[in-house]
Amino acid sequence: MSASAAGLCDFIDASPSPFHVCATVAARLAAAGYTELSEGERWPGEPGRYFTVRAGSLVAWNSEAAEGPFRIVGAHTDSPNLRVKQHPDRLVAGWRVVALEPYGGAWLNSWLDRDLGISGRLSVRVGAAVEHRLVRIDDPILRVPQLAIHLAEDRKSLTLDPQRHVNAVWGAGAETKSFLEFVAERAGVAPTAVLAADLMTHDLTPSTVVGAGADLLSAPRLDNQASCYAGMEALLDTQPRGPLPVLVLFDHEEVGSSSDHGAQSDLLGTVLERIVLAAGGTREDFLRRLPDSLLASADMAHATHPNYPERHEPGHLIEVNAGPVLKVHPNLRYATDSRTAAGFALACQQAGVPLQRYEHRADLPCGSTIGPLASARTGIPTVDVGAAQLAMHSARELMGAHDVSAYSAAMRAFFSPKP
Repeated sequence: MSASAAGLCDFIDASPSPFHVCATVAARLAAAGYTELSEGERWPGEPGRYFTVRAGSLVAWNSEAAEGPFRIVGAHTDSPNLRVKQHPDRLVAGWRVVALEPYGGAWLNSWLDRDLGISGRLSVRVGAAVEHRLVRIDDPILRVPQLAIHLAEDRKSLTLDPQRHVNAVWGAGAETKSFLEFVAERAGVAPTAVLAADLMTHDLTPSTVVGAGADLLSAPRLDNQASCYAGMEALLDTQPRGPLPVLVLFDHEEVGSSSDHGAQSDLLGTVLERIVLAAGGTREDFLRRLPDSLLASADMAHATHPNYPERHEPGHLIEVNAGPVLKVHPNLRYATDSRTAAGFALACQQAGVPLQRYEHRADLPCGSTIGPLASARTGIPTVDVGAAQLAMHSARELMGAHDVSAYSAAMRAFFSPKP
């Protein structure tokens, strides 16, 4: 397997935003001989390796020597973070402040007192047209300062108001240049040409392998870039035989997937149908493929926390470096049932990796994934899987270093099951 802990670190550090995730994956795919297709153009009918990008989402497939149903690995490109408001500039008590807003279920206290950069996308006027430019600033320009313990009402805890307490300082004293002007200039764009912006913060500490035995991986955005990376490497390592392997990376999972390129959109279904139609099939042929297809919704899973073991279902304790995790929830926060669970369990057996099974405590609310949404949208049977981690939704997360290759190996076997 080409997937590794070091490779995941490089992937995450290259991908501070969903747009950068797509750019990183697209570059790897292109280097491996994949051709990018535009949704607005006619697609080729001959089998091959292709991908298409819609904003912060990407779909890739390999139809060489593949026919029959689809085998799909789905993940998401977005992670909880702090995003820049449309009018971010404030001057408060002599501090130049950038107004931020939490995106998704960000664990706010983890973002305090960190050196933060800026990444995202600028929409720029070029003549009569609009172009979209990636922007990334890896200098420590922003910091959300913690309140001094001496000023807190309760020295044991502090409640953060997302409106008032997560704005970032980026200088002192009056400044004539706005924050968006600063970002535009750093991106090499005339500030007057910027029509709109999607900007977000990212932690600047590099991803790294840690632990006395170098068996842990500390990084931002493991949820869910670890799944994006594992799925990408699995697709690149797959030699199709039978099912047609597809990798889909959706944006906006952390906020409900309701967008033109989220899991509730037509993106996956449209691409799958166009694959069939371009090859000379009919809509009837497409619809007949779906019941026998299988989607693995790949999102990270909760490892049992050593400091809070009582917060976990006692019969389903999950370890790091112990293999992928099959996620089950009877009330369908996960899409797994016995039919689909068997498909992924078989893939793990064929890959020679162990499989763990997770259920959430019945007295705690359970998060969800793209699985139920994509399954309901497409009608494709779906299994929810993941890799174990701690500190989900923190600015910095932790997983097992050895799980990276095992996770990707299971996906590769899932893409191309042995007869």
